[in-house]
Amino acid sequence: MRYKLIALDVDGTLLNDDHELTPRVKQAVTAAAAAGAEIVLCTGRGSASALSVLAQLGLSGTVITHNGASVVDGETREILSESQIREEDVLRYVELCRERGIHFDLNTAFDIYVEQLGEQESAMYDRMLSKPILRSRGESLPERTVKISLFASKEDLDELEAHWKDWTHELQTIRSGDYFIDLQHRDASKGTALKQWAEKRGVLRAEVLAIGNYYNDVGMLQYAGHGVAMDNSPAEVKAAADEVTLSNNEDGVAFVLERLLTGAPTA
Repeated sequence: MRYKLIALDVDGTLLNDDHELTPRVKQAVTAAAAAGAEIVLCTGRGSASALSVLAQLGLSGTVITHNGASVVDGETREILSESQIREEDVLRYVELCRERGIHFDLNTAFDIYVEQLGEQESAMYDRMLSKPILRSRGESLPERTVKISLFASKEDLDELEAHWKDWTHELQTIRSGDYFIDLQHRDASKGTALKQWAEKRGVLRAEVLAIGNYYNDVGMLQYAGHGVAMDNSPAEVKAAADEVTLSNNEDGVAFVLERLLTGAPTA
């Protein structure tokens, strides 16, 4: 295996649009691990959800979660690093969501807190293998909060981004899907976390492969020695990658890994 560390996004990359891990993708990922590559999930999901996906693969190891705002040891569940955000930096975003009726949650490395939970939101959390905790509106920010996630229609989130485009942002705002915006520490990213983990493991940049599909993946695609965008990626994400593979509904991750396992050169 040419690459010692393989970083995989989860939603829209590893999983298909039905949030399923197909047998072919699972086989290709586990074969890459058996060939000596360290598999690291790099996701916007929380740690508990990411570790559930890792378990589906039959693997253990480290997960980079919340878009790089937390890094967790999968075996011990120890939080290896995290980028916490301050309550004073969160308030105006939360108030804007409340005014506009946009669902949001507050995330620590492992837990998700919400003020309300409707059928649509419950279904979304079920798909993400997450179990949110209800809290009252008057409570202070949970200790060690690393991210706020907004969930709404694409149109509502497009309008929200247009509304705050001239703000001076205390937090990083990043689109992690058509229906999600994540707010987190300005210095946290998948690319930064992946770089730090590779260096800690003594892995050269040229020995890192990253596969992703959305704007929150751009940093890791650009850092990796070889970055691969899924065919279902926006044009800007494809432009940041070294190559484009098949879509997540066509087992694009497996297509890349199978080629590597046969010794074929990357594009």
